[in-house]
Amino acid sequence: MSEENKKNYGADSIQALEGMEHVRMRPSMYIGDVGVRGLHHLVYEVVDNSIDEALAGHCDNIEVIINENNSITVTDDGRGIPVGIHKKEGVSALEVVMTKIGAGGKFDKDSYKVSGGLHGVGVSCVNALSDHLKATVHRDGKIWEQEYERGKSLYPVKAVGDTDKTGTVVTFLPDRSIFQQTTTYSMILLQIV
Repeated sequence: MSEENKKNYGADSIQALEGMEHVRMRPSMYIGDVGVRGLHHLVYEVVDNSIDEALAGHCDNIEVIINENNSITVTDDGRGIPVGIHKKEGVSALEVVMTKIGAGGKFDKDSYKVSGGLHGVGVSCVNALSDHLKATVHRDGKIWEQEYERGKSLYPVKAVGDTDKTGTVVTFLPDRSIFQQTTTYSMILLQIV
C-alpha cells in the first residue's frame, strides 16, 4: 500500500452498502454468477415463491412466460403477496418483500411449513438485478400494482382495478449492465424448474 493510500485510509474509507446495493455490487454472492446460470437462477427464485404457495395448498397453477423482449412473467393463482401497510417499515408489505433483503413470509412458522428459494433474499434479489420489475397482486377483490427500476420503487403500491381472482404476477427484465454475457433465456434450461 502506498504512503498516500495509508494516509487516506480512515473512517470515511469504510462503506456500508445497504441490501439492494450490495446485491448489485456483488450479484454472484446471491445467484452464483452473472452468466447463463445466474440469469436463469432469477427465474427459479420467482417460481420458488409460487411453488411455496402450492406446497402450502393455496396455489394450483403456475405459468412462466419468456416475453419477446426476454423479460420473464411468472403468474400464480395463490393468495397474492400481502399489500397492507407493514407496521415496522411504514410501506406496503409488497414493497417490503420486493425491496428488502431478508423480508418474506417464510420466517413466520405459521405462513409456510415447507419452502424453497433463498428465504427472504429471492424476489428482492431478482428485483435488484432487474432493469425493470412489475408486481401485480390480485387480492382482497382488488388488483394492486407496483413497479421498480433496479430494485427501487417507482411509486407506492396502488389499486388499479377490481378482480374476483387471487394470485401474483411478476414480470422482470434482467439488467444488461449486470448480465453482460447474455440476457437471452433458454427454454431448455427453464424446463428444469
